[in-house]
Amino acid sequence: MLKKRQILHRMSDFFSCFSRSECHNYRYFRVVRIYLIGYMAVGKTTIGKQLSRALSLDFVDLDQLVEKNSRKSIPEIFDSEGEASFRGAEKKALHQTFELENVLVSTGGGTPCFYDNMMQMNEHGTTIYLQMDPASIAYRLKHAKNERPLVEGKSLEELRDFVKSHLEERSNYYEEAHIHFSSLGFNAKKMEQLQSLINQTK
Repeated sequence: MLKKRQILHRMSDFFSCFSRSECHNYRYFRVVRIYLIGYMAVGKTTIGKQLSRALSLDFVDLDQLVEKNSRKSIPEIFDSEGEASFRGAEKKALHQTFELENVLVSTGGGTPCFYDNMMQMNEHGTTIYLQMDPASIAYRLKHAKNERPLVEGKSLEELRDFVKSHLEERSNYYEEAHIHFSSLGFNAKKMEQLQSLINQTK
């Protein structure tokens, strides 16, 4: 049980936050769920961790949640059970996040494109589409420490063609997001701009 002094302190924090036009601690106002969507290697995890700290939200990596549930790595699921099985496990993990409060979730590149995942994310939270051009994505994928199952073994030229085609297939899903934001060259200024856009969706 909270002591009287603790209660008064929290009330003081609340009204202090409420009086400012831009308060980044959304826990005071409502349950918050933010979903970062976008293609592989656009920075969903890296930006997600930074943004979650700035907004005082817990960070959840959806792929890691899938691995925790399945007790297998993503490549192992693809190899042993196939993509269809992975997408089913991904949907289950996504629905788990709907029970969480005050979280920022970094999703997989294909998460919005299967089942009714995109609609569900839009209904249960704020979705942010992190955008990047195909050439930059291909370069990042080629020089990543770990190869992704969908692009394994491809040359840089093959990657560019693959990413461009894949983005065109997925764009209709991605563009349903509440916020569209370029993640190329993400820095402190872009962080402020993204926070401002999130403020506007409250």
